[in-house]
Amino acid sequence: MLDLVKQETERIDSRFLEPACGSGNFLVPVLKRKLEAVDKRYKSSEFERVHHALLGLMCIYGVELLADNAAECRLNLLKVFQEHLRLDQTALALAAAQEVLKANIVQGDALSLKDHEGEPIVFAEWSYLGKGRFNRRDFKYDELLQMSSFGEGTLFESMRPDEIFAPVKDYPAMKIEDIPNNVPPSS
Repeated sequence: MLDLVKQETERIDSRFLEPACGSGNFLVPVLKRKLEAVDKRYKSSEFERVHHALLGLMCIYGVELLADNAAECRLNLLKVFQEHLRLDQTALALAAAQEVLKANIVQGDALSLKDHEGEPIVFAEWSYLGKGRFNRRDFKYDELLQMSSFGEGTLFESMRPDEIFAPVKDYPAMKIEDIPNNVPPSS
């Protein structure tokens, strides 16, 4: 199935959302492909390799109804990330990855667009700014779905989505070591 979107799985910044992610049976292979692409492109710089590997992880999203499955998905993705980069438990990139997964793998219902507390699902949009700095903007899931109706042949074709859709929260640029302190906890 992933071979149908092979080019996207090998693009580090391509975003994937699994609306019923379970324990990550779809998302784990996506992450592995992204990490392989990172290794090919950034093998000469460990700094860029780690930062782009984190970006690859940042571009993976999931919604899961069951708390234990969501937790297992986070752990499975974290294990792949940690083993691939050979990180020990004290690595800053590992702490950052844990926090990214708390934000990106949400316990909730993708059909009702609500999290486990009945609040709207919010996803973080991550980007790598270069030189070891990342940006994060949070958007409501239902608004992200509305963005798909923009484009050629629509009433709003002359407008950019960022002219209409505003983030729920916009974070200052951060380094890997800042990510655990800037990501609000979630279950």
